[in-house]
Order: sequence, then C-alpha cells, then structure tokens
Amino acid sequence: MKPPCVVELRRLRSPAITPQALAWDGRDLWMGSRDLRRVYKIDIGTWKVLEKIEAPGIPWAAVALNGELRFTIGEGTDDDRYVYRYTPELGFVKLFECPDFTGSYLSFDGEHLYLSQWYKERILKFEGVGNVIRKIDIGAEICGHTFVDGRIYVLRGQEKPDEDWRIAVLDPRQNTPEVRDVAVVPFACRSLAFDGENFWANHRAANEIVSFNLPAAI
Repeated sequence: MKPPCVVELRRLRSPAITPQALAWDGRDLWMGSRDLRRVYKIDIGTWKVLEKIEAPGIPWAAVALNGELRFTIGEGTDDDRYVYRYTPELGFVKLFECPDFTGSYLSFDGEHLYLSQWYKERILKFEGVGNVIRKIDIGAEICGHTFVDGRIYVLRGQEKPDEDWRIAVLDPRQNTPEVRDVAVVPFACRSLAFDGENFWANHRAANEIVSFNLPAAI
C-alpha cells in the first residue's frame, strides 16, 4: 500500500536560486545555494536573511552540531567532496575528504556525524575526523536525512526518470535497522532538517523551501 503524503505547512520563496544545503541550528535555518555557492542564515518567523556567506565551493549539505556547522562542499571540476567546519570566528575550515570523494547529506546524533552517499544508497557514521565506523544500507537513493528522538528520518527514492521520493524512518540503535517508508514527499526534495516541531526540505527546482509534517496517522 502506498503511504499517505506529507502534510505541507509552509512553502516559501528561497532567498537565492537552487536551494540545496539545509540545516537548523536551534534558532535559525541555514540554506546553501548550489549555483551561487553562498550560504544564507534565515529567520523562519520573519523569513528575513540574517547573514550571507561565501562558501569555498558548492554547499551540498549542512548540519548543526555543538554550536557549529558542518558542510559537505564540492570542489574543482570533478566536484570532489569534502567535509568542512564553519564557525563565525574562523569561517570555513576543511576537516576531511569524503570516502572516494563522494558524499552529500549530513546529520548528527548528538555525538557522531553521519554522511550519505547518494548512488551507493548508504549512510556512513563517522568517529573523529573522517573515520568511518559504520555503514547503514538505505535501499534507495538518498536526498536528505535528519535525527529526531534518536531515529533517522531519511528522504529516499529515485531521481530519474521521474523524481519519486518518500520519507522513511529507521532506528540506528538496531544492529540491522529496518528502513520503513512513512509518507510520500510529492515534490523533488533536497535536504532534510527538523526544527523541533516541523520538517524542512528544499524544492530546489522551484526555488522554494517547504515546511511539512508527517500524516497524523503515523
């Protein structure tokens, strides 16, 4: 049986074209523009841009952790992927290269960083700076993930021939987590964040940022 659709709450014009990276820092939303290679800090109440920052490459993904931000940045003609740390004091600092120079979306469990590899259909768990300590198979292409109450919510599906995405949930505390689809996401979503009440994702092709919740029956 096909799961129900997510419940869309707000659909807002992105402050820049091709919104790609997305992160919630506990107060504000951070968005990275793929084509402009800039990062924007947004007040979700007023929808005003509070800061605009030049990125050192393509900001493919972001996550907040311990008062800082981590970004997946694509560099060079081959779009090689690296994980960067960002703080207002130091700006962007390169931490490590992604395995095989591939990787995109990020999440954080309160202790460890997680990075997904789109075409390998898996999420990697890291310890320290670049040490992979676990691989979690997701069973489909991945275009975003975030932690909520100890569980990972992940956007999974396929980009081609027609964008087809679900939001699924898994418990990484299980040895072999069951990945369960809970709702259909009826737009071409990119990145996933959670603000404590609602989910956020980019509709990159429409230059919009969407807030949504899961169906009440979930």
